[in-house]
Amino acid sequence: MVGVKSGGRKRMSRQTRGKINGLLYISPWIIGTLFFTAYPFVATIGLSFTDFNFVTDANFVGFSNYIELFTRDRHFMNSLNATLRYALFTVPFQLAFALFIAMVLSMNLKGINFYRTAYYIPSILGGNIAIAILWGFLFQRYGLVNQAIGVFGFGPIRWFSTANGAMAVLSLLRIWQFGSAMVIFLAALKSVPEELYDSAAVDGAGKIRTFVSITLPMITPTIFFNLVMQLVGALQEFNAPFMITEGGPARATYFTSMMIYDNAFRFFRMGYASAMSWVLFMIIVFFTALLFTTAKSWVYYADEGGDSGDKVSKKKPAKKPAV
Repeated sequence: MVGVKSGGRKRMSRQTRGKINGLLYISPWIIGTLFFTAYPFVATIGLSFTDFNFVTDANFVGFSNYIELFTRDRHFMNSLNATLRYALFTVPFQLAFALFIAMVLSMNLKGINFYRTAYYIPSILGGNIAIAILWGFLFQRYGLVNQAIGVFGFGPIRWFSTANGAMAVLSLLRIWQFGSAMVIFLAALKSVPEELYDSAAVDGAGKIRTFVSITLPMITPTIFFNLVMQLVGALQEFNAPFMITEGGPARATYFTSMMIYDNAFRFFRMGYASAMSWVLFMIIVFFTALLFTTAKSWVYYADEGGDSGDKVSKKKPAKKPAV
């Protein structure tokens, strides 16, 4: 009995050591999250009600920062408008392009693994400062893009002289970073049961009808996930407008994240910038909650109410697709 108990103690001690070792391995992440994410997140709540400027002591000003944002600071409303236009235009095109490429890469083609890697690289490099600078050079008056357009007889386009042109340059850079969404779409496409496609082929369904009636319903959870993640990222866009357009022309691409940065680290109005960041945070929460609310009507999970075939049949009327 003594031997059994001592063996149990050894087993428990090994389990304890394993837990301690595990905590030690992830301790850098825990410390980083607490000090560089959680603490600043909580601190900005209090700072948003002060006039903190890094130099003098913070004084409580109540809701003055928030009142100024919505009543006297016209640049803030313009920045919100530019940010929302950028996100609502860019995200749908990015997801549509990512899904299209994922469908192409889901085919059994020669050297397909190389193409999957190549298409994913822009997502790794896209947020890089060097890539943002290079992207700006590509769209200069005599940049590579205008040179390519000139081959077809068109004059150089002044991309950065108009609001729509500058916004288009930033949107194209964001759309080009489709790799992460593409990889997730590719995994979702590979998980669609083959028997559903076999049944559709027996019924004589064409490729378009198969895509609309089977593929899309089965990957709606992945579409929802990518939509939320890409929308949140687009609403916080900073590197591209900061490095390429610097908010111009005439503040047409002066996004809210840039305005928060300027007020905090150029004008030293940290209290005002904190209030601004919380308004942006609530906007992100609003759109995320809206997506979760509407998801009940268009997101379909295969494990709800039967197998995947039952779920698809519930979404569409029970009739044979047209050949």
